[in-house]
Formats: sequence, C-alpha cells, structure tokens
Amino acid sequence: MTARRSPRPASALRAFLDSGAAGGVILMAAAALALIVANSPLADSYFKLLKTYLGGLSILHWINDALMAVFFLLVGLEIKREFLDGELATWPRRALPGLAALGGMIVPALIYLALTRPDPALMRGWAIPAATDIAFALGVLSLIGPRAPASLKIFLTALAILDDLGAVLIIAFFYAGDLATPWLGAAALLTASLALLNRLGVQRLAPYLALGALLWFAVLKSGVHATLAGVMLAMTIPLRATPGAPEAADSPLHILEHALAKWVAFVIVPIFGFANAGVSFKGIGPSALLDPVPLGIAFGLFIGKIVGVAGATWIAVATGLARLPAAASWPQMIGTAALCGIGFTMSLFIGLLAFPDSQMLQDEVKIGVLAGSLVSGLVGAAILATASRRKRADAPA
Repeated sequence: MTARRSPRPASALRAFLDSGAAGGVILMAAAALALIVANSPLADSYFKLLKTYLGGLSILHWINDALMAVFFLLVGLEIKREFLDGELATWPRRALPGLAALGGMIVPALIYLALTRPDPALMRGWAIPAATDIAFALGVLSLIGPRAPASLKIFLTALAILDDLGAVLIIAFFYAGDLATPWLGAAALLTASLALLNRLGVQRLAPYLALGALLWFAVLKSGVHATLAGVMLAMTIPLRATPGAPEAADSPLHILEHALAKWVAFVIVPIFGFANAGVSFKGIGPSALLDPVPLGIAFGLFIGKIVGVAGATWIAVATGLARLPAAASWPQMIGTAALCGIGFTMSLFIGLLAFPDSQMLQDEVKIGVLAGSLVSGLVGAAILATASRRKRADAPA
C-alpha cells in the first residue's frame, strides 16, 4: 500500500497575501500618513524623532536594519519552503525570478545612464532605479486579493528578494565605505554554525534565533545591509521535523513562519512604511521632474522595470529556460513587472550614497523615486485588476 503524503500546511505568508487587501490597505495608509506629516507643522518633530539615537542607532536605522530584518526572515522562510516543495522546486521555476530580477536591474540602470550621460557627475546614481521595494510592491499586489494567483505573489516575492540582494551587492561594491573584514568573517562563521545546527538535525528554534541575533549584529557591523541576515538565517531553519512528512505541522520553519506572520503584516511593515515614506516637498516645484536625475529615475523605475522584468521573462519562457508561474497570464506578468518599479526605500538609500554632498540632487532623487514608484504602483495595479477580471470572465462556467 502506498503511503499517503501528509497534507501540506498552509503557508503563513501565503495566507496573508491571499487574505485580501487588509495588509496592503494598512501599509498604504501608513505611507500616506507619513507624507502628510512630513509636509505639515509636525514635520520637524517627525524627522527629529526618526533621527533620535537609541543604543548607538537612530530610530530610523532600528526600523530599517532591525525590524525589516524580521520581515526578510519571514520572506526567506517562505522562499525556502517554495524552493524545497513549492513553486520554486524545479530549475525552470527557480530560473525565472532570477532572470527577471537581473533584467529588472540592468534595463533601468541603462535608461538612467542614457538620460544623465551629458553630465558624468550624475551618472553615479545609475543604481537608484535598479531596486524594488518588496514591502510596497507586495502591499499593492495584496490589494488585488485572491484574484491574482498565489504563484504570481510567490514569483514577485522571490524576484524582489533577489532584486534587493542585488542592490545590497551593488552598494557593497560601488557605494559602500570601508567593509569591516573581521565582522564579515564573524558573519561567515555564524552562518556556518547555523548550517551545522541544521546538518546535525537540531529542531529547537532557540539556538537558531540566538545565533541569528548575533549574525544580525555581525552583518550590521560589517558594512553590509543588516536585513541580509534575516534571509541568511531563514535558509538554515529546518523545514522537516518528521522524516517522510514534508512540511509537518511541528516543523521549526512552519512554527516560526506562523509566529511572525501577523506581527510582520500588521506591525513591522506599516511602521516601516510610515518611517520611510515621509518626504518633504518644501522648495520643490513640478518643473524639477524634467531634470535629468528625477527623469532618469522615474523612467528607469517605470519603463525600465516593465521592459527589463517582462522582457527577461519572455526570453526565458521563449527559450525554454523557464515557465510562467502556474495559472498566471502574460498581462498579469506585465502588471507584476510594473509593480517592480516601486522603488522607495532602497532607491532612496542608494540616492543618499550616490550624492552625499548635494542636498539638491538628494531632493531630485526623492522626486524621481516618488514619481516613478507612484506611476508604477497605479499602472501595475490597474493592469493586474483588469487582467484578473478578464481571465475570470473568459473562464468556462
């Protein structure tokens, strides 16, 4: 008699993504509130609070480097699940988000370079439109709710993570200051220790979390973006607790994923949105959009991401290197590619590194990122909503 495979437990992140627009609405509300506060009489208090130092880091750094590491931990757990027993379990499925992310970084950078070429000093910002903000992109996609297939959401999650990791590497090689080799060595040693725990079959979460906290500190001190520690930790959390029972309910990965899901969706991500979306428009006129830097960023995010992500996806599928996500259509893929143009946090961060001595250029970076991200989000959501409705209407009764 053939043994029955145990039922697959519901993924916590997938349940959140499929739960409708709740998480996305909260995130968008937090971002909108931040913009309102940053352009109100409360602006000085808002920015002063974010710059307040606690324990060696500003509150903004605690949010971006510590709280978002927890978000990336949750996303990393989902990606591991999908790699081992889900949408990314085969090489064609793994290849697609990787190639799409690569195209989504190269084309926006080329567009920016083309528009800023007359002034070599401005070309230093080539990587600004190469980044995708995973929290905002997934937040917009969640507004579509169950009308978008779960496989498309997993694809965007994987693509956005690879995109963010690519952005971190770009920062490390092209924009970062001096990397602290001893701390990099400590991070490597801690990662090896976590992998050893997994190899030895340790199932208790406490040792992983304790070493994970040390890993976060080492990565923070190394000069590499600290959120990378969340993904590194996630890759070492065991998926199976019982031999022969994939994704058993008592799997450490399953337990941790469900413990983090609500905190990330309804606390961490909204706090992140409120802290990072607040940009003051004081002294900035509409004509500034036509300057090379904001124009290059906005076009790079909107046009570059659509052409890069959708184009790389088409090439991968046409050449047989990959297949479309299950139940996803080409219009839905184009809409998802547009959502990848939501840059926000990482784009703004790279902008600060690219032009550290020019407040004017920093302001122009903010204009370009906001304009490109807003158009990308609106167009992407509209395409996805229309494509999903049309697909349901064409489905046989």
